[in-house]
Amino acid sequence: MTTEDINQNSSPSSDDKAEIVFDLAESRENPKTTYLSKEYEKIVDQENQTEEMSLNDPAMKELAEEELANLDLQKQALAKQIKEILDSVIADEKEFPNEIILEIRAGAGGDEASLFAYNLAEMYEKYADSNNWKFRKLNESLNSTGGYKEVSFEVKGQGVYEKMRFETGVHRVQRVPVTEKIGRIHTSTASVAIMPIKKHSLIVIKPDDLEMEFSRSGGAGGQNVNKVETAVRLVHKPTGIDVRCTAERSQLKNREKAMEILIAKLQQKKDEEEAAKYSSKRKSQVGTADRSEKIRTYNFIQDRITDHRIKKSWHNLEKILAGDLDPIFDALIESSLMD
Repeated sequence: MTTEDINQNSSPSSDDKAEIVFDLAESRENPKTTYLSKEYEKIVDQENQTEEMSLNDPAMKELAEEELANLDLQKQALAKQIKEILDSVIADEKEFPNEIILEIRAGAGGDEASLFAYNLAEMYEKYADSNNWKFRKLNESLNSTGGYKEVSFEVKGQGVYEKMRFETGVHRVQRVPVTEKIGRIHTSTASVAIMPIKKHSLIVIKPDDLEMEFSRSGGAGGQNVNKVETAVRLVHKPTGIDVRCTAERSQLKNREKAMEILIAKLQQKKDEEEAAKYSSKRKSQVGTADRSEKIRTYNFIQDRITDHRIKKSWHNLEKILAGDLDPIFDALIESSLMD
């Protein structure tokens, strides 16, 4: 009998105590339970050896039964510890996952909007670096000036969603573009979406609802991505939501990542619809996580950033765009806790 068998067979007989069941594969991967899972597996191996010994030598049966009873107590104690830790991790993840999809799209303002989208992406990347988060580009669409028409990133690390969750919405910039000869102030926008990746999502996608396309990734990455159709585009037909992933070197991995992003987008859509139902009853100053809501203005002329949801401003815009976002994030979190 293997350790996998023991965990999957959770139906105790009438004479047995109910066995504590947990996901052994997950316990191996979780750093908090890796050691405990190894000890658990050692005990299961000992049980198998003891059972085999009693079968080969009936005279040892009584001694073996005592040993098995002792091993079972140790195993159940470990199982209880592991399950409690894994359950607490799942509970934490439901509220604040440590992985998100960050999507930025240029809005009104033409080339200037695309350049502003690029500035926002750089700002978030610098903030991620300061927190030792992993920040990886999944897909991009550039315009002729080198700005982003659209770009998406995968961001992983402790506290990612907890800190970034209020960034969804329309970000507005007011400045004189480099290309402006007369010195007129332009107003442009870019939308940001923060979509948490939940390992235990309840979103289910039917195969018939999906349309899949493959193409060459192009750009950097070597001959493989340029010559082989590794890029994947998924379209969810009932909603029209489409995602594209080019980050991985294989079609299979891009497809898996694209599916992950699609689930996150569908979850966001569901959350927005739920929030809209109760928006009139909400007291929160921070907003409803709707990407169409104008949340912040970056005014270069006055060297000031204003968050319209909490009616608070910060100066030294250059420092903030260099990744110094904690004062803003802390104020937003504090405001949400005052609800």
